[in-house]
Amino acid sequence: MFNRRNFIASSVAMMAVPAWAATASAPSKRTFPKGFHWGAATAGHQIEGNNVNSDFWVLEHTKPTLFSEPSGDACNSLILWAADLDLAKSMGLNCYRFSIEWSRIEPAPGQFSIAMLDHYKRVVAGCRQRGLTPMVTFNHWTVPVWFAAQGSWTHPDAPDLFARYCDRVMRYFGDLIGVAFTLNEPNGLLIARAMVPPQAIAAQKAMLVAASRAHGVDNFIGGPAFGEIHNMLPNMLKAHKLGKSAIKAARSDLPVGATLAVADDQAAGPGSKRDEMRKIFYGAWIDNVKGDDFVGVQNYVRNVWDAKGKLPDPAGVPLSSEGQGIYPSSLAGAVRYVHEATGLPVMVTEHGYYITDDKIRISQLPLALAELKRVMDDGVPVLGYIHWTLIDNFEWVSGFAPKLGLASVDPKTFVRTPKPSAAVFAAIARRNSL
Repeated sequence: MFNRRNFIASSVAMMAVPAWAATASAPSKRTFPKGFHWGAATAGHQIEGNNVNSDFWVLEHTKPTLFSEPSGDACNSLILWAADLDLAKSMGLNCYRFSIEWSRIEPAPGQFSIAMLDHYKRVVAGCRQRGLTPMVTFNHWTVPVWFAAQGSWTHPDAPDLFARYCDRVMRYFGDLIGVAFTLNEPNGLLIARAMVPPQAIAAQKAMLVAASRAHGVDNFIGGPAFGEIHNMLPNMLKAHKLGKSAIKAARSDLPVGATLAVADDQAAGPGSKRDEMRKIFYGAWIDNVKGDDFVGVQNYVRNVWDAKGKLPDPAGVPLSSEGQGIYPSSLAGAVRYVHEATGLPVMVTEHGYYITDDKIRISQLPLALAELKRVMDDGVPVLGYIHWTLIDNFEWVSGFAPKLGLASVDPKTFVRTPKPSAAVFAAIARRNSL
């Protein structure tokens, strides 16, 4: 992932919680509501391996490329998916968020693979068999090569093609899905476009030009195409709407939303740029998701903005492997903002730590959850907390270097080994209490 990142009274906020997430009684200050979702998240391309029909696979092997290394076998989860589900179950989690790969299900335009639909149906059924609510992301960034070769989300037919794919999936195994997400962090490229240096945009363009030449097309758009986001945005907004409609047409009772990458943005001093940056980062999507069943919030960072720009982290703050400050209140701040901006219940669909020292995860995660509980006590309806990520995986342009998993994965044997932080998170999830 690219460089991650009470105006409603309590009684009114509880009324905003949909029936599928209603709670029986008010929790204590340390106890979360009955039925609270505790889970971990993954994404297909990052764990499955050999996703050869996807745009990211192409760009990982393009020269020049932004990727530090190719995804290769990743965690071999296309084969070892049951091991991932067993790991989640062993931690006492009650849900598992994962993505289905459009590039596997529709490897050529209009050609849907029954074998791959069967595969993902087995995964969803496997969640049910283990008592895990299957939370399915229909698009976690990757798209089929043919879709990228025709211009990806800039193509006028893109929203309808996405809706067609959603419809086909829903007709095949939608009865087993517990929660659906259309697009993962569709605003992420807006953040990247505003934050990355000009040389990164130039490098991204060179990579896409090389991919276009290799495929004999004029406009291969895929992967981290942050330089193209403003051309992609209108159709991505429409794709969410059409995708949601297709999902609801097949199952009107299924909760559907999108997930947004949201920093804890704070203002400092007169003339702060915070509200300006919020409009750039989230504005179009905040408006677009209104009316959904919920909104997913994915938080990793805090940003403090003065009149000139983003301020550096103060001395003494714990830092991630990427050199960004770690703040226990960051998640809670992002959740509060998104709820107030949309009026929707929030599902924390990603939150975690870019670190190699698991001791930091052990110390920081309970603090972040305590801050999240405080905003819930203030009346913000939060439906669940899903940690990123279940296992160390392929982290996009950064390759396998970042270690965000609750378990490590041996790159040769693919054996999953829970880290000490997994036990800490599991204890909280099993108790449903801090």
